[in-house]
Amino acid sequence: MRLADKLKLCCLLSALPLLHATAAAQDATVTAIVAEESAIERQTDPKDGPGWPDVSLAADNHRTAALRTIQMRLSNLPPSRAGSEDDLTRRLLDWRLRMRIEAARFDEARIPFDNGDGFFNAGNYAAETTVIRTEADAAAWIARLRALPAFFDQEMDNLRRGVATGFVQPQSTCTGILAILKVAADQPAAASPLLRPLRTLPATIPAERQQALRSEAVAAIEQAVKPAQRKLVTFFEHDYLPHARSQLGASNLPDGRAWYAFLVRRSTTTELTPDEVFATGEREVARIHAQMEAAMRSTGFTGTLPQFIAMLRTDKRFYAPDLATYVEKASEIGKRIDGLLPLWFGRLPRLTWTIRLKPAELAASSSGYDLGDPEKGAPGTVVVNANAQENPLFSLPAWILHEGVPGHHLQIALGQERADLPLFRRKDEPTAYVEGWALYSEQLGEEMGVYRDAYERFGRMSYEMWRACRLMMDVGIHWKGWSKDQAESCLRENTALPETVVVYETQRYIAWPAQALAYKIGEMQILAERARAEHALGARFDIRAFHDAVLDDGPMPLSIMHEQISRWIDAAAVH
Repeated sequence: MRLADKLKLCCLLSALPLLHATAAAQDATVTAIVAEESAIERQTDPKDGPGWPDVSLAADNHRTAALRTIQMRLSNLPPSRAGSEDDLTRRLLDWRLRMRIEAARFDEARIPFDNGDGFFNAGNYAAETTVIRTEADAAAWIARLRALPAFFDQEMDNLRRGVATGFVQPQSTCTGILAILKVAADQPAAASPLLRPLRTLPATIPAERQQALRSEAVAAIEQAVKPAQRKLVTFFEHDYLPHARSQLGASNLPDGRAWYAFLVRRSTTTELTPDEVFATGEREVARIHAQMEAAMRSTGFTGTLPQFIAMLRTDKRFYAPDLATYVEKASEIGKRIDGLLPLWFGRLPRLTWTIRLKPAELAASSSGYDLGDPEKGAPGTVVVNANAQENPLFSLPAWILHEGVPGHHLQIALGQERADLPLFRRKDEPTAYVEGWALYSEQLGEEMGVYRDAYERFGRMSYEMWRACRLMMDVGIHWKGWSKDQAESCLRENTALPETVVVYETQRYIAWPAQALAYKIGEMQILAERARAEHALGARFDIRAFHDAVLDDGPMPLSIMHEQISRWIDAAAVH
């Protein structure tokens, strides 16, 4: 070895402790920055006690300023090692910070509700996951109940700011919300879902004390919550609804076109424009339409597709006679899928899942998946509405694949159980990844053998058409000035969805701009990643390993998922 090379080697060896120290310090800095961001995130989570979030404008501005500081500190750090866990965390946090800071420009807190859900249900959702193990836990929950009116008051201030600036929901959305609020306000205190955490108390609390705690909780609801709910009804009826907008589209709001274009980018986690999303929807509707025609022919039906859909909507053999039968069918399908999962996934979550009826007070929100909590011992839950038997049984397998396994429960529970990851990487967002995976799971059911006849396969295609129509409907409403009837026609003419679902879903897209775009865009990206991996790896491709690669690192924007799959393909090619 030449003297110069020896000198270089000596310098490198002597520098190694410094390099390790520098890397360790940088990792510690990233960890600290992530912890700061997580602390800010917890400030806005209604499920994270002991109180309720401070949702005032001043608090929002303070959080945004803090996020800007965090973003600057993160960007000023030296680059992390490419492909490292630390590098992935930084890229994910950077995307998250950019979206949240850009969103602050539009003051979205002025509209804290959609067509069937919103801040007024925060207490109900918190009650679903609150577990009481001690008397102190019970006292803390009762204190939270008494603090709920102050939270409602802050949200009403946000709504007043929306009225003052013309940033409000459409009249049809507000009318529906007012009906929901009246139901909640009229519900007796003793029947309130806010009592759920106190239904079962630990035996370590004496029986007489248990009864006293329940009585205290009922009193808190009667004295604090019920007046706040009635106050909210009065506010909506007299101060908000009269100022609701007559136009449906978000483009009609102040700075609305810029806001909607941002929402499209945030929801899809891409740089797609509204017009590009609409064009994608047109192509997908045409493609799926041809597949539905073929599936129809395989049943022996000789009429037209509209006639076939009309038959499916009216033939009683495709519907459960009652809700109990519908839930039993759903449970059987779910258990059957559970038995297939090890063939398709290398890693499965420890957290179990269940199916139950949605509480009456949440009936106006969508059926679907409610997150479990491994730390609190709460299972993941697929919730079924009280009128679920109106949905056809031939669509039930696709729905369970999406909401249960291998859709939302498997993906979300795996993320929750990655205790080594920062909290923000274990959450159920971004939507394009989470919903894209669930829609991909519906297609995967074909390969898994879940669909047992042509009608169930048609049901899956009808669901996929539903998500393709969303691309046109959402952009049509919020970008192109479509009417409600124009939007509804896509679902009514191209899917086998019941009329009640057609109407409800259209109202959902009106009230929640761009959210529905995430499903199809996310699914298409996951399918593209799989096709790319199959082509690159050939005989080396392992479907179980691919699914693990998609799920192992938690939810992420589609662009970052693409980068992660590229690294996985490169690694799989040499092993």
